[in-house]
Amino acid sequence: MGYYACTCCIKGQRIESIHPAITSKEFNSILKVNTLAFAPTSPITGAAVTGLTSPTYTTVADTPPNARSRQYAVSALGGTQTGVVVHSIGAPFTLTMFLPGTFKSLGQPSPSGIIRAFPRNNFEILTRKSVNVLANQPAQTVLIRTSISIPAGADTYDAVSVKAAMSCHNGMLWAAVQGLTDTILTGVL
Repeated sequence: MGYYACTCCIKGQRIESIHPAITSKEFNSILKVNTLAFAPTSPITGAAVTGLTSPTYTTVADTPPNARSRQYAVSALGGTQTGVVVHSIGAPFTLTMFLPGTFKSLGQPSPSGIIRAFPRNNFEILTRKSVNVLANQPAQTVLIRTSISIPAGADTYDAVSVKAAMSCHNGMLWAAVQGLTDTILTGVL
């Protein structure tokens, strides 16, 4: 039996000693799962919000802020979005995903089998959109951040629960976009 390492295991340790429910064969099949990088399908269909009719956003790859991120700029709009402008240097409209600075792994259990520290891998998705706040004033930028904090080990041991959390969260944002927008604009929950 060989040695295996993943984001949740100690390098060089047998996977069965950390994850008794996962065999070497299962671990090798996990590594072969087809995963997709952050690459939004273009155009993006926007959620329905009062004042925007059938909004779509065409994106193009953009220069990311650092090597651990990927960024896309909105280059064209579809539907009715009167007054909305696409990305430019002076008026950003971008979508960026950031990876953790370094990926953390699950610590080694104590002699009694207890893991004392549960490090997290923190991802962030940032949407930037230039807005005007008053006539003859410089544009400002709306920042919408989604922070995703996943305990090391969950990515392999309980991936289906991570998928369910992402699905539910993003589904809620999609379904509740009008209410969320109203709350942001009025301050009323």
